[in-house]
Amino acid sequence: MPAAPTTPTGAAVPDQSPTEDLARRAAAGDPAALDALLAAIRPEVVRRCGRFLPCREDAEEAAQDVLLQVARKIGTFEGRSRFGTWLHTVVANCCRQKYRELKRRSAEQPAATVDDLRADPRTTSVIAGSRIDLLEALDRLEREHPLLVEPLVYRDICRLEYAEAAERVGIPLGTFKSRLHEARRQVRPWLAEAP
Repeated sequence: MPAAPTTPTGAAVPDQSPTEDLARRAAAGDPAALDALLAAIRPEVVRRCGRFLPCREDAEEAAQDVLLQVARKIGTFEGRSRFGTWLHTVVANCCRQKYRELKRRSAEQPAATVDDLRADPRTTSVIAGSRIDLLEALDRLEREHPLLVEPLVYRDICRLEYAEAAERVGIPLGTFKSRLHEARRQVRPWLAEAP
């Protein structure tokens, strides 16, 4: 039985999924790996976007934005975290952007007539299982306390470890934890009062 691969320091290299390997190769500039990576992650990206945006068409549009961002920014993936974690950050940011765009479009449209009795899932936060309330809370937090958004997104949505999230935000761990605590304190009542 062959020995498990090791790093230069002698530590065992953890098994890597094919997606992680494709991501590393794509980040190193391999165009075939990038094509294979985009094809491999597309179904998962659509599912993840669907958790944020309840309307399938909106989720699919956001998924296209995610795949475009991955293609454009894969060179910034350094492999310090898992690719899935990096991807989740891209998904969260693209879904938030799509939500803002939908809100803007909704505000620009004329008021609904009495004949239109169906609620538009793109602008309604009462859909069971949707993340619209969370997106609305993040949007409000960004307006009122912009420095608190990234800690909340990286830790509570993307589920990064505290140290990695603090590094991504570019602040000391203690400051990160303080901002995260304050972000949670601000958002909690907004989510509680959501319909």
